Amino acid sequence: MHLFAILFLVFLLATISVAALVPKWQRAIAPFSLATSATVFFWMIAFLIKDAAPQEISFPLGIPSIGMHFGLDGLSAFFLMILGLSGTVVSIYALSYFPHEKEPGRILPFFPAFIGAMMLVPLARDAFTFLLAWEAMSILSWALVMAHHKEHGTQHAGYVYLLMASFGTFCLIGAFALLTAASGGLSFSAMQGAKLSFGTASAVLVLALAGAGSKAGIVPLHVWLPLAHPAAPSPVSALMSGVMTKVAIYGFLRIAFGLLGASIWQWGALVLVIGAITAVLGVLQAMLQNDLKKLLAYSTVENVGLIFVGIGLSMTFHASGMEMAATLAMTAALLHAFNHSLFKSLLFLGAGRVLAATGTRDLDKLGGLMRGMPLTAWTFLIGAMAISALPPLNGFVSEWLLLQSLLMGPALPQALMKILLPITIVSVALAAALAAATFIKAFGITFLGRARSPEAAAAKEFKSPETTAMFLLAGLCILIGIIPQAVLSLISPAVSHMTGATIQHFAVSNLLFLVPKAAGSVSYSGIILLLLLGLGGVAAFALLRILASNKTRISPIWDCGTPDNDTLAQYTAGSFAQPIRRGIAAPLFDVREMVDMPPPSDMGTAHFHLHMQDLIWNRMYAPISPFILGLADRLNKMQHRPTRHYLMFMFTTLIILLAGIVLWK
Repeated sequence: MHLFAILFLVFLLATISVAALVPKWQRAIAPFSLATSATVFFWMIAFLIKDAAPQEISFPLGIPSIGMHFGLDGLSAFFLMILGLSGTVVSIYALSYFPHEKEPGRILPFFPAFIGAMMLVPLARDAFTFLLAWEAMSILSWALVMAHHKEHGTQHAGYVYLLMASFGTFCLIGAFALLTAASGGLSFSAMQGAKLSFGTASAVLVLALAGAGSKAGIVPLHVWLPLAHPAAPSPVSALMSGVMTKVAIYGFLRIAFGLLGASIWQWGALVLVIGAITAVLGVLQAMLQNDLKKLLAYSTVENVGLIFVGIGLSMTFHASGMEMAATLAMTAALLHAFNHSLFKSLLFLGAGRVLAATGTRDLDKLGGLMRGMPLTAWTFLIGAMAISALPPLNGFVSEWLLLQSLLMGPALPQALMKILLPITIVSVALAAALAAATFIKAFGITFLGRARSPEAAAAKEFKSPETTAMFLLAGLCILIGIIPQAVLSLISPAVSHMTGATIQHFAVSNLLFLVPKAAGSVSYSGIILLLLLGLGGVAAFALLRILASNKTRISPIWDCGTPDNDTLAQYTAGSFAQPIRRGIAAPLFDVREMVDMPPPSDMGTAHFHLHMQDLIWNRMYAPISPFILGLADRLNKMQHRPTRHYLMFMFTTLIILLAGIVLWK
């Protein structure tokens, strides 16, 4: 039985985490995590291929007379497959990464437990178990973020992350409280049959969107993500960005489709708008970053926004009775979630290699790394092309499917959606274009040109399991881009669980062509596209060989109009982003540029100062920060109260709760 076996593996992950407190057991952490994650991955593939019937099991633990309920269906299995694959590859990377950690005792005991907690969330089938697993995932990831607690900014990142995680859990508790009050039970099966008014159901959806969205990184709840991901060790960053955000998306889908039925089109419109705003603001922030890992973190915000665009569109189509369109939009969203787990993990692992070789994440101190680190450079390039949605890689397929579903929007009957959809299409196109520019900058400034620092000049490649992990991810990005039909068959059980149909119900696809709509409509063939690109490259090479002159010509290299071989004359990350910064981002992020230029007779150095701020943080979070800190200080003093005061607090709370129950009825 797949379900019981996975629960047993989660128990083993928790056991090995405890064992890792003993130093001699720490070397077994990465191999054990690798074996466990690989087992889950292959079991979930088998479950999805067979489209097995849902499984459920309960244990007499947790709340008395209720117990803990677990289950496995197509939706859970798909996200567990993502978790298993990413956990496997990241664990391969960790085989050589962890032995070089300065303080392994702050990472190794939490790493397998973090993977296990993420596995437990899709398996939970009651509110108590779900929230318990969710909180375990949050706390363990916080501990991993704080692993390098002495480094500048890490404690602030941990504080913001813990605060946002607590807010998310609070919202989820509210959502489940409303569902439990209406259904009379904590189990998901009881909640599915609850009759909710429009107001109550809408409140549940908004709370679920805020609770799960804060973990996924939707705007304006994304502020923790660009702080926590760079602070965490590179394998942890890959798991948090590539997998934990997908677990959060699963949580929203389970509540929106599984418990509420996604039967109101206004909900879809809300999710669609938030997704579009998240995508555009996320990629704009990424474009402006000079920190490589912070750039990747903001890029995660953008891709989460694209996934929520697909989810919102599917909700709207589903509520409007457009089954084929709803299925296509959901397929695009889940495929992009899977693809993002691949290329974002690849990019974070590549950034970890760069950080290990140079000791810096600052783009303006890198450059020329392709000479010393060619394997890292080529795999990073594949990840950059995939996340930029360039064919024939996997990112293109999912964004192309998303565009196909958006183009079906004019058939929606709602006037509001006819206004929102063109704006959303423009937002998605803008996000895709800016993503390409962002990763041209990330790859070019990091790996091309000349080294901008002695550390970058001395960086060398070293073959290790880290290289193997990156090549596996790069290979999957190429393979899925060429043959996406293989993954779509694994997505079908999850899509069917939510929309009642699969993409195969509406179109005939084969190994050569992917036809997302009706037969005879627009199609995609990764194999033919790859052949055409290959033939075009060969033809261009042959043409150059035939027409090129054999004479040797010597001329000066292009110097950007500056006849100076100094590396300071190269493009920097800031100068590359200058047109976007001035043209689009200036009003959104309060961009101010100042130049201190000495007078003509002064031979002193000119100085350029750039000031940017996240207006969401400054206008939304900074004003309430003193209040929260002051409240925390006051509550902290309550820990030293006498016992009689604690009894009084408990009695008062009980009276308030009983009064609330009476008034509710």
